Amino acid sequence: MELDLTSSLFWIAVGQIILIDIVLSGDNAVVIALACRNLSPEQRKTGIFWGVAGAVSLRVVLTVFAALVMNLPWLKLVGGLLLVWIAVKLMLPEDEEGHDIKPSTHLWGAVKTIVIADFVMSLDNVIAVAGAAHGSLALLLFGLAVSIPLIVWSSQLILRWMERWPWIVLLGAGLLGYVAGQMIFTDPGVIDLLPPLPEWSAKAAGAIGALLVVVVGRWLEQRILARQDVTIV
Repeated sequence: MELDLTSSLFWIAVGQIILIDIVLSGDNAVVIALACRNLSPEQRKTGIFWGVAGAVSLRVVLTVFAALVMNLPWLKLVGGLLLVWIAVKLMLPEDEEGHDIKPSTHLWGAVKTIVIADFVMSLDNVIAVAGAAHGSLALLLFGLAVSIPLIVWSSQLILRWMERWPWIVLLGAGLLGYVAGQMIFTDPGVIDLLPPLPEWSAKAAGAIGALLVVVVGRWLEQRILARQDVTIV
């Protein structure tokens, strides 16, 4: 996809990248808060700034690398399957143990914690954003440039929105399933195995992916909640 600011497809892809970042960056906001909670008020702002700067820089490098290699045969298939699992997992109730993040009393200790934790949790974001960019490095960088300030300044607000309106999580999981379906269907290795198909078939594969994620995710969610109710009783 070319960097055409007048193209509706371009802006749809940018919107997908922004929404993916919003949905998948909630945990990162929690990590930042936990890592910096024992710092003094003066150090807390500095720790958050440098921690976010380091984490964002690392994520951009990883995402650009993923986008560059995504068109190799079978990588989209593997990435799409991983994204389906990540999307389903997003819909499930959180682990009661929460985040195992130790707060630091030292500024650079908190920065290191933020960067390392973000690196560990960036797999879902990297795969999803690279898939939504459709192999376009220009689109990828543009989408990240738009979404990163949004995430940095509004992550806590986004967390409250997701808690208040659970349908945002459902929408995000469905979007991830849509991207995953398209990734799998447009993998060069998969295309070689299929007969020539119409252009709309990729969108149909995305819709099937979204439906699969939502149905399986809700089914597993109900099973987990029922099991928890039985345990409580």
